[in-house]
Amino acid sequence: MYLHLVLFLATVATTITAGALQQGVNPFTHPYDLYKGIPFSFTLLLILGTHEMGHYLVSRQHHLNVTLPYFIPAPPFPFIIGTFGAFIRIRSPIQDKKALLDVGCAGPLTGVVVSLPVILVGLKLSKVTVMPGGGEGLILGEPLLFKFLSFLVFGDLSPDHQIVLHPVAFAGWIGLLVTALNLLPVGQLDGGHVSYALFPTYHKMISWACLLLLLLIGLFFWQGWLIWAFLLYFLGMRHPPPAYDWVPLDRRRKILGAVTILVFLLTFTPTPFKLD
Repeated sequence: MYLHLVLFLATVATTITAGALQQGVNPFTHPYDLYKGIPFSFTLLLILGTHEMGHYLVSRQHHLNVTLPYFIPAPPFPFIIGTFGAFIRIRSPIQDKKALLDVGCAGPLTGVVVSLPVILVGLKLSKVTVMPGGGEGLILGEPLLFKFLSFLVFGDLSPDHQIVLHPVAFAGWIGLLVTALNLLPVGQLDGGHVSYALFPTYHKMISWACLLLLLLIGLFFWQGWLIWAFLLYFLGMRHPPPAYDWVPLDRRRKILGAVTILVFLLTFTPTPFKLD
């Protein structure tokens, strides 16, 4: 419990600092302006915490031995969000594919449910500007879900306009990215759990196909996918079977799995970041 608290407080500090840096605050010369990073930090940790608590509560519901979330702080520079995310550890075997699907779906679905109102509020606080001519800036890729929410708030923007995201909206955008990353159907990621529960015979093939696709996307779109594919390979492509692997999924869980796959498609973008 002590380690969980220390890591959480450290992540609060690094995400507040990261949020302040995003607002142009120099924490060394203007430490009293660090409060400007609180909206970003609070929103991001709310999304990450909700994601992990979704896993935690459903794991407890299935009587699994599970830890509280571990938050992972990251240097605010060059890691502009100040965290590597969070995770829980499941210490006991998962009983069957029903429990596996429930645990795999719970985090991403609860996280995205929180991200939706966060993004809407953040977009309301954001502003639309004319794109400056010349210069170079960081452009965020827009998954389909973010595009839809932006359309609800701003309508159809002309190509020469851009949305300058409020820190709350940026945290919500990261929430969608985290959801998509976790739902990649590889190994023991959340998406790997869902893939194994739905398609146990084809899980390994799906994992390798996803890895190959990430390599191709990394070559032609965003090179960060190459690093992600490398990490996933060394984390492992296999998925251990549940204790009672023969227990089938019911219809409700198959629908839940289909909804989770749809969420992945709506939150994934081949180019999360690009310089323009």
